[in-house]
Amino acid sequence: MHFISPALENYVEQHSANEPALLAELNRETHQKILMPRMLSGHFQGRVLSMISKITQPKTILEIGTYTGYATLCLAEGIAENGQIHTIDNNEELYDFQRKYFDRSEWADRIFQHLGNALEIIPTIDRKFDLVFIDADKENYGKYFEMVVPKMNSGGLILSDNVLWSGKVLEAAKDNDKSTKALQQYNITLKNDPRVETVLLPIRDGLTVTRVI
Repeated sequence: MHFISPALENYVEQHSANEPALLAELNRETHQKILMPRMLSGHFQGRVLSMISKITQPKTILEIGTYTGYATLCLAEGIAENGQIHTIDNNEELYDFQRKYFDRSEWADRIFQHLGNALEIIPTIDRKFDLVFIDADKENYGKYFEMVVPKMNSGGLILSDNVLWSGKVLEAAKDNDKSTKALQQYNITLKNDPRVETVLLPIRDGLTVTRVI
């Protein structure tokens, strides 16, 4: 679903920072070779992620859902000196594709890939997080949130993607539509949890910015 017209989307991109050359190449190759390229964050949302990271200058970033690594590299742009980004994905076939682009970036030695179930991996990362990006299986968003909040530094940000779910969050979810139900509940949780404050931005498919108090 387009929440604004394609013409306005193009205008927004044209009047935002340019897409870095490495990311433009990653964007093209993802669309040429990888299934479901719509999952890529893309130029505009990538610049939003980069800007948030540059403002916060996080020492430790956690990304849940790597896909081809586009958002990973955007988030890495703002990482503090000697900082780390830990990114988790369960798709073994994309591991080498991600690494190829990570190794060509200036943050190659600070990007740590984790392959497997995020619910099992997160507890093994012995770090406190300043910035977390959740962009994985929607049914587990609530579990990811509950798992990362205690591991956040005060004032840290949790970014959650796809929270408008092509507008489906406005509809009564069908009995078998577990993703829509999960996101509807997740959005209520973020609004009402006293540990955080949240603003939901209508960027692409919905991006929530949640600050841990």
